[in-house]
Amino acid sequence: MHGKELFAAINSGLNGLSTLLLITAYVLIRNRKYAAHGWTMGAAFTSSTVFLACYLYSKFKFGEVSTGMPSGWFKTFYLIVLFPHVLLAIAMLPMIGMTMFRAYKRQWPQHRRIAKPTWFIWTYVSITGVLIYFILYQWYPALYPDAFHASPLFKLGL
Repeated sequence: MHGKELFAAINSGLNGLSTLLLITAYVLIRNRKYAAHGWTMGAAFTSSTVFLACYLYSKFKFGEVSTGMPSGWFKTFYLIVLFPHVLLAIAMLPMIGMTMFRAYKRQWPQHRRIAKPTWFIWTYVSITGVLIYFILYQWYPALYPDAFHASPLFKLGL
């Protein structure tokens, strides 16, 4: 596994971990396990923060992934997943900050009001992040291996 693929796998794992932590935190809050919910959300925040740092580093080091995916149903599906993923990933950052700030300040009515949409968006972005990894690094190269392995960066071992 080369640098770009390694970072993609790490990022996918961090997104998957965030998803599991978010779902666990949801179950905990529904069962009124407030302290455990808070710790689990803190872990989800940490996992997502490490993801963002690794993602940005990999983009600066290796650039954008361009698979040369031909037009068709697969590319359409990919773009349908990618577009809202990117928009919501940007939108969720201030929402997460505000939600956590309100929890820190113990402003529970305001926290609950923003926590619900934040949780749904954060969970959606985490799940689709894993899906995008599979599309770009698992499914697509398996369907069209020559397009991926012909990349100049791949030949350089990056």
